[in-house]
Amino acid sequence: MDKSLRFTICVLTALLLLKESSQAGEEKDPEALAAPKPGFGTDPRGAGEGLPTLTVTTILEDPYVMVRGAELEGYCMELLAALAGMLRFQYRVRVVGDGQYGAVAAGGNWSGMIGEILRREADIAVAPLTVTSAREEVVSFTTPFLQTGIGILLRKDTASQDMSFFHFLSPFSKETWTALLFAYLLTCFCLFLVARLSPCEWNEPKNEENHFTFLNSLWFGAGALALQGATPRPQALSVRVIAVVWWLFTLALLAAYIANFTALLSSGSEQLPIQTFEDLVKQRNLEFGTLEGSSTFYYFKNSKNPIHQMIYEYMEKRREHVLVKTYQEAVQRVMDSNYAFIGESISQDLAAARHCNLIRAPEVIGARGFGIATTQASPWTKPLSIAVLKLRESGDLDYLRNKWWESSCLRQSRERWAPLEPPALGGLFLTLGIGLALGILAALAELSSSSRRAAAHAKKSCCSVFTEEICTRLRIKGAARQSQEPSGKANA
Repeated sequence: MDKSLRFTICVLTALLLLKESSQAGEEKDPEALAAPKPGFGTDPRGAGEGLPTLTVTTILEDPYVMVRGAELEGYCMELLAALAGMLRFQYRVRVVGDGQYGAVAAGGNWSGMIGEILRREADIAVAPLTVTSAREEVVSFTTPFLQTGIGILLRKDTASQDMSFFHFLSPFSKETWTALLFAYLLTCFCLFLVARLSPCEWNEPKNEENHFTFLNSLWFGAGALALQGATPRPQALSVRVIAVVWWLFTLALLAAYIANFTALLSSGSEQLPIQTFEDLVKQRNLEFGTLEGSSTFYYFKNSKNPIHQMIYEYMEKRREHVLVKTYQEAVQRVMDSNYAFIGESISQDLAAARHCNLIRAPEVIGARGFGIATTQASPWTKPLSIAVLKLRESGDLDYLRNKWWESSCLRQSRERWAPLEPPALGGLFLTLGIGLALGILAALAELSSSSRRAAAHAKKSCCSVFTEEICTRLRIKGAARQSQEPSGKANA
């Protein structure tokens, strides 16, 4: 009995355990476990039993697809993971065998990723693949996930030109230099005028010689511009007011000049002689080319623009020497030799962000986009396009763009330099004008006070004495001649 009771208890326990495990399994959704969650960190390659599996072809190009250890990472890898999470599919990634994007070969067959899709070796191509009319005829493209164009990548030292002979004038605009010259002459004239009017600077006009002649005033103002003391030294309060204001003006002006001149020397944007593709064709110092078999090459081949035709003819005649196989080879060649690379502007922006000695020319032509390629009549084309639009609307594509295109160079080196215009120094010129006005008013006040004392002593009208003082001080040479003529006649 004991053995049978024990056996019965064991059987009942086993049945209860089996029942509990089956109930726990029913509570969990197997599809929810298999389906990857949407997001940029999702990697559904090894998850999701029963989900469709797509073969994805791509190409190694920084920062779209890069090898890190045994894994692939980059912009396109995170984009692919997000799309797989949204559309619930698995994927296998393979790097294109010939390392090409896709072009028509001599026999009419397509190479690169386009060729693999046409041969059904891959279902989709997720890469920096440009949407073109020729490719659209044989495969289908989704909505572009990145917008780009065609630009020119240069090395800063090869792209820079010799500075002009008067390059030291560049920190200020022509209008600013004109305003500065006018302010200098006006200040020197005010110094000359106030020094003649002030009785504290010139007590006896008939007997003394005024040290602040116009030439001496010019010399005094120039000495302040050079941060050097210059004689004569002002004695009257009115003259000192003008001198102090002029000194403060020159200090602030020199600080602005030095800062802007330093920024000019450290900035390469103003020193680029190659601003456009026409400039590239006209110069003879740099070789230029693009990726062999790329959409950029065929853009210039099919273009009717004369400048573009000249670029294509140059690359076609020297294709063995100027066309490169990979993007990395192009960037390295730009850094190592006198070579200009014509390619996707967005990829060139990345190169300029990673290598601070590189710069992209301002002109960008041929606006186009990067899309995901699928087979024609593929059921995945429209869902992928809608998913890309959702990622763009949610700001996720912008997040990826900022993440993978983050610059290691100083931001200020990429800012465009510009000469200082008069409005930027408007407050400085206004302060100088107020100071000059205060100096003249102070000189008139000093002369008025002296005239009142002289009028009280001579028992004359204050206005008449004030007028005589002004005429005497402003026409001292003529008054001296008139005073010398009667003495000469008396001696005769």
